[in-house]
Amino acid sequence: MDPRVARLFDLTGRVALVTGGNSGIGKALGWALAAAGAKTVLLARREPELRKAVSEFARDGFEAAAVPCDLTRRPEIAAACARAAEFFGAPDILVNASGVNLRKPFMEVSDEEWDATMEINLTVPFLLTRALGPAMRQRGWGRIINIASLQSVRAFPNSAPYGASKGGLMQFTRASAEYWSKSGVTCNAIAPGLFPTPLTTAVFADEKAVQAMAQRTMVGRNGELPDLYGTAIFLASDASGFVTGQTLFVDGGLTAG
Repeated sequence: MDPRVARLFDLTGRVALVTGGNSGIGKALGWALAAAGAKTVLLARREPELRKAVSEFARDGFEAAAVPCDLTRRPEIAAACARAAEFFGAPDILVNASGVNLRKPFMEVSDEEWDATMEINLTVPFLLTRALGPAMRQRGWGRIINIASLQSVRAFPNSAPYGASKGGLMQFTRASAEYWSKSGVTCNAIAPGLFPTPLTTAVFADEKAVQAMAQRTMVGRNGELPDLYGTAIFLASDASGFVTGQTLFVDGGLTAG
């Protein structure tokens, strides 16, 4: 590869903060950014899993750190952002990958369950963007990546809170881009199709449902976590400097059909 092109995707010298970085999509995206050269801070609630992820990154030769934080407790968020900057400096890249997916019939969803879903899936990305965006703007460079969903644009059964939060996150991505992009801080989202993660364990337990989803894609299969690596690196790098406010569906063509 010509070095002039390779440099576009090189994250050496960048610092990434990834929420939900202890498992699933968050961990996969954190690994991809680390593999591209970024120093990576993983933030999540479960500390043992965080430490394990950092150890796995270290075995691969990547610099990473862990910040335990319960994102449902707002006072902890500012402290966690400050703590994250202590390791490698202020983050240049924010990946909002934490999420919850309540699966209940519409009329069985409680007020508390609705509020908790909105808090993690929609409010926390706003709070973290508000906390970290100003320093990115001051430096004239930043990348904010939200994790949207097929349900940002399509309704699934028993998923009203999740779908509403992910639809909101897609619009929040556009609104963030409008506000921050003139300062060199782009804001985009990745909308994965069906991938094996802790949030989809119940889905993958139903082999017929999994196969049905695979048949709805244009490539004939469901996603595997490495399918997300290239998209994350692209959106986190100089290669995507003129891309903002977009939601990129990594779904095997499911939503294009």
